Amino acid sequence: MSQITENVRALLAELPAGVEIVAAAKTKTPAEIIEAVEAGIRIIGQNYVQEAQAAFAAVGRRCAWNFIGHLQTNKARKAVEIFDMIETVDSIELAREIDKRAAASGRDMAILLEINSGQEEQKAGVQPDEAEALLRAVAPLSHVRIQGLMTMGPFEGDPEDSRPYFRVTRGVFDRFKALGLPGIEMRVLSMGMSHSYRVAIEEGANRVRIGTKIFGPRR
Repeated sequence: MSQITENVRALLAELPAGVEIVAAAKTKTPAEIIEAVEAGIRIIGQNYVQEAQAAFAAVGRRCAWNFIGHLQTNKARKAVEIFDMIETVDSIELAREIDKRAAASGRDMAILLEINSGQEEQKAGVQPDEAEALLRAVAPLSHVRIQGLMTMGPFEGDPEDSRPYFRVTRGVFDRFKALGLPGIEMRVLSMGMSHSYRVAIEEGANRVRIGTKIFGPRR
């Protein structure tokens, strides 16, 4: 049994029921992605549209594809062709472009709103106190379906340092759920990575984005 297969099976055995894994496959080969899928991964996450195109050409629809990087509006058309969900929508401009491209493709696009829970200047995402305005602006778009929220948290360090970030996003998630806005389905809370997913789950995440712990250190 290969290391990737072992890693996937160990993770699947560890995670509570109802928690999904997005296998963060940045820089990984189609063969590595296929191996993860065959071990039980159902969602592959990609950070770059061009890299995703090459992987998708080889792997196809044997898994779902989520975009988990920063999406430029000029890449929205290609993203809509490949991905089943875009997890990183943080502006009405991007949402409108996705909506337009999805309409042209005759499909709806599932999205998550990305929350900049640490209010860090260097990171993408909408500020927590501006998130409701974005939610209400995106909600009327006819070919975009908001299904939840995503946040990054710190990339490394003590996992406990991530807890306040996750708690902030969970608070926004619960508040949005209580609004009961039509067309909004708050069902996905995507938080946590290889070093912090356990803390994220404790704080309510039902989707975790894991790369290193599946594929090994990034090359």
